[in-house]
Amino acid sequence: MSLSSILSADAIDSAIKDCQAPDSFCPKKFFQLCGLTKKSPQDVKKVFGILDNDGSGFIEEEELKFFLQRFTPGARVLTDTETKAFLCAADDDSDGRIGADEFQAMVLS
Repeated sequence: MSLSSILSADAIDSAIKDCQAPDSFCPKKFFQLCGLTKKSPQDVKKVFGILDNDGSGFIEEEELKFFLQRFTPGARVLTDTETKAFLCAADDDSDGRIGADEFQAMVLS
C-alpha cells in the first residue's frame, strides 16, 4: 500500500512544497495540507504502518528524519531540529519513539 492510495497526490505535493526550506516543517500543518487530518482513524493507522519503515510498531528518530521521503521520493531529509521537535510533539510517554496511538492522537487532535 502506498500513501497515494490514501491521500491525493496533489495534496501530498502541496504539503511537501510548503516545507521545502530547512527548519520549515511543522507536523500539524503538514498533516492538514496533505489531507491526513480529514481521514478516518483507520486510514491514519494505515499511514502510520507505511511510515513505520522497519515494522517495529513505532516510528523512531531515524525513521522520522526520512519522513518526507516516505511521501515523495526525493523530498528533503528533516533537520535534526525538526526531527527532535516532531518526536517531542508526538511522544506522549517520553520513550523516544512514536507509537500508533500517539501518531493518531497527534494527527487527529
